[in-house]
Parts: sequence; structure tokens; C-alpha cells
Amino acid sequence: MPDNFTFKIRPMITNDLNQAMSLSNSEGWNQTEKDWKLLLENPGNICIVAEYDNKVIGTATALNHSNKIAWVGMVLVDKSFRGLGVGKRLLTNIIGTLKNVDSIKLDATPAGLPLYQKLGFIDEYKIYRMINPELQSFKKQAFNYEPVNIDPESFSDVLKLDKRIFGTARTYLLQTLLSNYPGKAYLIKRNKKIDGYMFGRDGVRFNYIGPVFAFSHDSARILILKALESLNDQPVALDILQDKEDSIKWLESLGFVKHRHFIRMYLKSNSYSGLIEYQYLISGPEFG
Repeated sequence: MPDNFTFKIRPMITNDLNQAMSLSNSEGWNQTEKDWKLLLENPGNICIVAEYDNKVIGTATALNHSNKIAWVGMVLVDKSFRGLGVGKRLLTNIIGTLKNVDSIKLDATPAGLPLYQKLGFIDEYKIYRMINPELQSFKKQAFNYEPVNIDPESFSDVLKLDKRIFGTARTYLLQTLLSNYPGKAYLIKRNKKIDGYMFGRDGVRFNYIGPVFAFSHDSARILILKALESLNDQPVALDILQDKEDSIKWLESLGFVKHRHFIRMYLKSNSYSGLIEYQYLISGPEFG
């Protein structure tokens, strides 16, 4: 590394996707090119890279949820360039750009936690990444309430409910998840009212389940079981809030294990925390 090491921060462009994917793959992360495009293709989001010698050496993104919450994610720095202030500059650039957004949030890995704390982020709660490396002998379940696919008509009702439970509207995210993976989006009704809903997506390493929001533990479990029906002999990952202790024990009985954890954090304000008691699985640390 030269003594006069300097790099620049610039907006991410489509031509950067291959290098961005290489960075996330090198960390063993689960994001696909569709995930990167979800972040890049909405002009309301922020996607930036650190560039040195015409090479992308770092990335950071912020998914804009209705100009209320900006969700910071994909903070990646090439191993060869760590400890040189690249991550800090990426984050300070994004934070400065988000001065008109009420709340900045993220899900921090233990490695990233010290930097986020130095920048003023405040801990909210813990989230566990749970994985099942190979779902074994999972049989189709009989449900008292059968989940049904989310269609365009029911999607509008899901959006209204999600705004209340998540804390603000995130139409772009859910619309893109539904468009990309319609067969993984379900809701469950009790007494003709939505009692829970779920989205999912493919991943580089794992099939991913989430978000899952529900008004009862039973509905959350039914939705997760519905997702697992089509994933026999496949690796599965999900991120569950730490307060869902009974659901965590139940997932462990199905062969899931705690793999790592994240700390949900916020900066400036936490006015849009939503209804935590009904939040089971998140959309992913990059999405919120």
C-alpha cells in the first residue's frame, strides 16, 4: 500500500455490480444480484462505493423507507484495505447525505459495532441469524388456517398493516420482493382479517425467509412452516428478534441453530420503531 494512499467516494453504477457481488461473496454474505439491484435501481436510495486505482474497494447503501427511515446496509470493505478509514468515510458520507431523513437505522454485526457506536448509533435490540444447513425430511403440514399467496388485491391491505407494524411505509421494498418472488409471499387470515404475512427470497448460500409479521405466535409458525414445505434438503436462513424466545426454541427443534447475531441500532431518532411485539423475522440486515 503506498504511503500516500487516497481513494474517492462516488455513486454506485450498474457497472459496479460485479465488483460489489465479489465483495459480498468474499464475506460469505447471502445477497444476490437481485438484492443489489433492489438497492441500486430506486432513485430514492443511496448506493455509494469507495474506489482506488479504478477498483471498487468498499460499498455502502441506504434503503429509503418513505423519507422517514433510511436503512443502512451493505457496508463492505475489501480485506486488503481495512483499517485505513474506508468504512468510516463511506458511513459519514451516507449519514451526511441523509440529513433530511428523520431516522437512520441499521443492523450491525459485532465487527462493525464499535464504528457505529463511535458515529453515535444507539443500541435497540438483538437479532439472531438462525440457519438450517440442510432442511431434513420436512413434511407438508395440515393447518387450521391455510396461508394463501399475496395477490395484488390483498397486497394493498398488507401494505397498510405493514406500515403500522414496521413503523412507516416501505412500499418499494415489499413490492419488489413480491415481484421478484411471488411464490414466497403469503398471508394468513383469521375471522376474515389478516393475522400475519410473510415474504421470502433466494440467496447465494441460503433460502431466506422474511419478513414475517404476525399477531399471534401460531400464525407466525404456520407461515414459516408454509415456507419450509418447498425447501426440503435445502439450506435455509432467517433473522429473528431476540424476544421471540418460544419461536427460537421451536426453530431449534426443527434443526435451526444460532449462527451469529446483529444489533439493531438507530441514529437521530427512533420515532418509527413500529410494534415490535408483532415483528418476528426481519427482511434482512440490508433491508430492515
